[in-house]
Amino acid sequence: MANFYSVLALISVVLYYILAIGISIRVVVKRRVVGVSLAWLMVIYSLPFVGVAAYLMFGELNLGRKRAERADRMFEPYGEWFRALDACEAHQPTKISREALPIHQLCEQQLNIPSLSGNTLSLLTAPDEIMLAMIEDIEKAKHTIHLEFYIWHPGGLANDVGKALLDAAARGVKIKLLLDSAGSLTFFRSAWPKTFKAAGIEVVEALAVSPWRMFLRRMDLRQHRKIVVIDNKVGYTGSMNLVDPRYFKADAGVGHWVDIMVRITGPNVAVLNAIQAWDWEVETGKRALPPIPQCGLEKTNEYDAIMTIPSGPGMPDAIIHKVLSLAIYQARDSITITTPYFVPSEALHYALLNAAQRGVEVNIILPKHNDSIMVRWASRSFFHDLLSAGVTIHQFDGGLLHTKSVVIDKKHCLIGTVNLDMRSLWLNFELTLAIDDREFTKQMIWLQQKYIDESETVDQARWQLRTVKDRFLEHFFYLFSPLL
Repeated sequence: MANFYSVLALISVVLYYILAIGISIRVVVKRRVVGVSLAWLMVIYSLPFVGVAAYLMFGELNLGRKRAERADRMFEPYGEWFRALDACEAHQPTKISREALPIHQLCEQQLNIPSLSGNTLSLLTAPDEIMLAMIEDIEKAKHTIHLEFYIWHPGGLANDVGKALLDAAARGVKIKLLLDSAGSLTFFRSAWPKTFKAAGIEVVEALAVSPWRMFLRRMDLRQHRKIVVIDNKVGYTGSMNLVDPRYFKADAGVGHWVDIMVRITGPNVAVLNAIQAWDWEVETGKRALPPIPQCGLEKTNEYDAIMTIPSGPGMPDAIIHKVLSLAIYQARDSITITTPYFVPSEALHYALLNAAQRGVEVNIILPKHNDSIMVRWASRSFFHDLLSAGVTIHQFDGGLLHTKSVVIDKKHCLIGTVNLDMRSLWLNFELTLAIDDREFTKQMIWLQQKYIDESETVDQARWQLRTVKDRFLEHFFYLFSPLL
């Protein structure tokens, strides 16, 4: 019997090393960012079998066979739809400012989605304001309502949005609701899905999580976009999930979540609708492209253009990473960033250091308290280099600052769903607006300054006095930063 167990142990060891070596070769052949490859190799060899299983489940961008096949078939018809926008009156490249032009040119070349002018933007900065505005627009809906969120968490005003949707369905409005399976787990376990379906509302669970799928599709690939489109005329996007902060993670010890949404009217609403239609078709196989917008100009500011940037599976590799890098390197005077999760790639980290070292005023606003322990410590591991280069780091103490925004030179800005971490930059379905509108950017500057006023600035001298334990935790979780 002892010999049997000895042979079994030997076979297990040999099998492990065959698997580990095979996976290691695959990691190297993939030619990803060096830090990501090294992090995976560390996991594979430090956690026998568990590390190999983790890589098989989470190591590669695997959308699943059916979704990948659908996406391949969708490229041409969606490409034709976006190319048709070039002929719209709202496609006016001359209305893009010199400062924002490189970003718009990059995205137009990579995505074949043109910038469109003639939009009206409203910056909504409070949860009640956001959801009451949505409810008001839903109550006016006549034909269609399309919603897409990472999280729908029942309670408070989120329930009022649900009731408004039921009323709209009762008067004949066609409603589609696409929610991420993992993010909206509480919603799918509630009575809401049955209630909605009984009312004729189509409810789809995106990227369903189940044990038997774990080796067929990457399980941590998430639908992270936030989109609302009503009658193809009014749109919303930004950082806020469909949650009332008073009822969402209230006992997490981080305070209420602080978010923004942008309400849009004008030709860019149809682009948001087309991106929602893309996600719907990837998940269901059903095509529902919206009509091409009339593209009339509602306003004529000197600079007035929005580039809609979808990122994630099916889109050009690392498109939002390229946009952020370009924005930082193009900056001449100032960069202000708000993000809840700050675990930048090596390239973005050095871009920020370079900007500060050449005299650009760089401000990074982060939540003082974070709902992710790993991200909290990994984020702090970047502080020393940033502070030494002259970057100012503000820790917001008014709740969990969830707003994702970048303002460049106080002239143009990026707003959307993308966190400054590897998951958002390389993996999830995300959405960003590159907004070249001076008046709107002034509103973002005001809001970012409001965040700064409610923040504590990290003092470099005091930072040097942090404990040995804190330094160890920072260095330890930094090793995993490429995977967060």
